[in-house]
Amino acid sequence: MLARWLYTLLLYLLTVPMLARLGIRGLRNRDYWLRWRERLGFVPAMPIQGALWLHAVSVGEVNALARLIELLLRRDPNRPLIVTTGTPTGSARARQLFGGRVHHAYLPFDLPGAVRRFLSRIDPCLGVIAETEIWPNLYTQAAHRQIPLLIVNARLSERSMRGFAIMPGVRLIRSALEGVVAVLAQSETDAERYRRLGARPDRVRPVGNLKFDLVVEPEVRITGGNVRAAMGAHRPVWIAASTHEGEEQIVLDAHARVLQSLPEALLLVAPRHSERFRGMTQAARVAGLRVRTRSLDLLPANDTQCFVLDSLGELMGFYASADVAFVGGSLAPIGGHNVLEPAALGVPVLVGPNTFNSVEIVDALITAGAASRVEDALSLASSVLNLLHDEPARMRMGTAGLNVVERGRGALQEIAAAIEQQLAAVRRT
Repeated sequence: MLARWLYTLLLYLLTVPMLARLGIRGLRNRDYWLRWRERLGFVPAMPIQGALWLHAVSVGEVNALARLIELLLRRDPNRPLIVTTGTPTGSARARQLFGGRVHHAYLPFDLPGAVRRFLSRIDPCLGVIAETEIWPNLYTQAAHRQIPLLIVNARLSERSMRGFAIMPGVRLIRSALEGVVAVLAQSETDAERYRRLGARPDRVRPVGNLKFDLVVEPEVRITGGNVRAAMGAHRPVWIAASTHEGEEQIVLDAHARVLQSLPEALLLVAPRHSERFRGMTQAARVAGLRVRTRSLDLLPANDTQCFVLDSLGELMGFYASADVAFVGGSLAPIGGHNVLEPAALGVPVLVGPNTFNSVEIVDALITAGAASRVEDALSLASSVLNLLHDEPARMRMGTAGLNVVERGRGALQEIAAAIEQQLAAVRRT
């Protein structure tokens, strides 16, 4: 097919720039300099044939699949699982959650040779792809090897639709989706977009969002209580979570305004990517704030004005300690991150205007009165202050968020059943 040939040619031309980009990112996070061979398909071979392969591009997708992976491990502990990611932070999160119970590798670039090596070495019986990862050569090679693929927790924003449209023809994506045995979408809107993209209508259905099925472990609330006790039980505390470089200064400017009205207020800030830990800490100090960090100080002190959570996998415990949560990636044009985590803890949620990654979820929270939007440092500071001054309003928003999360549960069992069905079909062949 001409479209695939042109697409592959373009990828070959971009291979050196892509490797160079990894090298540049390694200046901030040296994990990008490790395991480069895996990006070209030279992954460790699986010791046993017939592994179940799950792909989650980064931290958010790993977190979304966490309960599903735990369920699969419990149901069939003898079946090997391999989890692939595209980022070092995703790799670190997978290892933190599952340790040696699953294998991990980086997904290779979508080059024919790299994909063939990758699939030959892991030799999976079934592939489960999270959310929006459609790679034409990977999907085509999987179909050629008769490896069924499921896209789970599938979402597709209008922005992603436009991105796929500028590739060498919609036929390329349509052809790639022919080998997908099921698309289990987060919503009917996402399902319809996958149908428009070329997935077979009889293989696409909405089942809900896995993120609703999160469980707040008792340890999370214990951590939240310990943090709260360390920083002062009665202090007003807000958290800015999963922030990006383009919005971190906005958060600091907002906190400066908050401090003018509430001098005892504390900002907890958790950058989305580990390469931003040092920069965020430095920016807070330049802003004149008294700063502590998780890595050096463990917990904030009574006089701390900004506490940088420079660690991975601990965000829920710090959400549990906060009065108000701003969820990042939404002031910067990223699309927003998981707003259900603070909602599941009964914490009021603030988001910026850019939430195209989870339109339905954010709209549901706003409609229920569990979340509200901000536009800039001034409106962020104003919203934070209003909520910090109004405990009954915080309680109403928190309760509304808990109700939204509870109503949304159910995708986990649907997706697990679909995977079991496909595994049973594989065993019969």
